[in-house]
Amino acid sequence: MKLNTRLKKIGDLVEANSFCLDVGCDHALLDIYLVKQNKDIQVIASDIAEGPLEQAKKNIQRERLEEKIQTKLGDGLSTYEEGVDTVILSGMGGRNMIGICKNDFKIMKKIKTFIVSPNNYQEDVKRFFCKNGFYLLNEEFVKDGKFIYQILIFQKGKKKYSKKEYFFGPVFLQKKGPLFREYYLREYKSREILISLLPGNYKFKKMQLQKEMKMIQNEIED
Repeated sequence: MKLNTRLKKIGDLVEANSFCLDVGCDHALLDIYLVKQNKDIQVIASDIAEGPLEQAKKNIQRERLEEKIQTKLGDGLSTYEEGVDTVILSGMGGRNMIGICKNDFKIMKKIKTFIVSPNNYQEDVKRFFCKNGFYLLNEEFVKDGKFIYQILIFQKGKKKYSKKEYFFGPVFLQKKGPLFREYYLREYKSREILISLLPGNYKFKKMQLQKEMKMIQNEIED
């Protein structure tokens, strides 16, 4: 069972002695990796779909890890149980992640750490968590094939961030590095293409995109 680069990176960022809820576990490859690292991690592997969860159970049984990995059929945070301190959300849209947390807001408030890797709307995700009792403890880029993903670690607490920090990520701005430059160069080019495709009456949207391009230019040329 081969773990992709993105999931391996997420697994490596989970702290020792954590009790994790992996929402949308698919075939539980990440969960198996987590408990085999000898970091005394326990996991609830949950999924809304019966098919993937059945395959997850088979994979867990094959590795003889039933005592360390529970499987639960359910939607979002509804599979939480007392003692869970870390929630993993990966491989889905950012607004879907926000919806999952909004649906079980009381449970969200019980969690110490969220490790999330949204496929899109990363800024919306950052704003949502940071306005609901969390701050950005860490941010990492990971390149998997031709794609570059953001992995965001939110921890319970409060910090204020500027518009620029929400756009780029406060930790990313401090670290920068080659993947930061590559990621935001792609973002710059995608905005350039979008501006060329927008009709003439989309003046406000074009101005907004141009401002973002200017911000990106300033950071990647430092």
